[in-house]
Parts: sequence; C-alpha cells; structure tokens
Amino acid sequence: MCISCLANVNNIFWQECPVGNSERQKLLNQKGCVVWITGLSGSGKSTLACSISRELHSRGKLTYVLDGDNVRHGLNKDLRFSAEDRTENIRRVGEVAKLFADAGLICIASLISPYRKDRDACRAMLPEGNFIEVFMNMSLSLCELRDCKGLYKLARAGKIKGFTGIDDPYEPPLNCEIELQEIDGVCATPGAMAGQVVSYLENKGFLQDQ
Repeated sequence: MCISCLANVNNIFWQECPVGNSERQKLLNQKGCVVWITGLSGSGKSTLACSISRELHSRGKLTYVLDGDNVRHGLNKDLRFSAEDRTENIRRVGEVAKLFADAGLICIASLISPYRKDRDACRAMLPEGNFIEVFMNMSLSLCELRDCKGLYKLARAGKIKGFTGIDDPYEPPLNCEIELQEIDGVCATPGAMAGQVVSYLENKGFLQDQ
C-alpha cells in the first residue's frame, strides 16, 4: 500500500453498508444519541454518567460511558492539558461518541470540556437534536469542598498549572438542553439528577425506535 497516498483526501472514499443506522436502532429498540455532561472538576459528572447508564440499563437500553479520565488512559494518552491538546481531546471523544450514536447506542460523555467552541464542534457532528448537553452548574466553592481527587489543593498550591476554574477558564453553555444546579449549596441525589436526564430522553423519543 502506498502510505503517502493515505494523506491525499482524494484517495479516500466513504464505504456504504447495507445495514444502516435505522436498522441498528430498530434492532435495539432505541435511538442513538450523545448525552454530553460538562462542568467543573468535582461537579459530579462521572457519578451522574454512571447513574444514567445504570438507570437505562435497568430499562433494557444499551449505553456506553466515555469518561474524561478513562479516555486519557488509552485513546488520548498522548495529549496533555494545553488549550490545543484540550481541543484535540474533545474532538476525538466527539468523533468516538458520534460512532457510538450511529451504532444506535446512547453514548454518555463525561468531560470537563471547558471551551464552548469545542463542545459546539461536537454538537455539529451529530444530527440536530441528537446532542444533549447537560451542564453540571455547581459552584467552584462546592467543587473545591468535595475535591475528592485532591486536584484543587494542588492547583491552589501551584503544583498543577492550567487547572480549569483556577488558572484556566471554564466557559458555561449558553443553550444547554439540561442544567442541573445546587440549591443553597445542596445538590439533588445522583439518582434524582439521572432521572431528569432519563425523562428528557424518554420525552424526546430516544428510548424507543419509532
């Protein structure tokens, strides 16, 4: 094979398959989509993702969770935390999430994904309505209080540079589908928050093929 030819987009062709998205969704009796959970470190993204997955599994629905830390152990282990690497990190996860959704799965992506333009680029990869952005709108003080990984303490001590919310910005969504907020410093239980997301998916017809 001519390796140099691979770089030439004119030599790459899309291969169609007779089994398409609609057939896969009918087989699974659900509609593929991406639930993209964004928010500060410690806001509860991973806990929510697993709670949604557990609830949908109990209903016989097939999901897959793409966790921000997990993908950096494999797919994105070559990336660090510069703005450019963060963008590439999100782009890759977006492309993988799109494939899962096309396969008919409900893909739950749980990442800080701090930059609005990167999240919007992932939204643009999918058909309209198939990207559900869930904003974990938890205060920095609450996230620091949790700090289950000890990262805020390290960032405050200057041992981690470019940490989102401390010395790197987080850009909140402007038009997310679901916003989950603390009330007077108190959060709903993971099960209750997962229920809100699952109800949204049910109301939008993702939990059955029609």
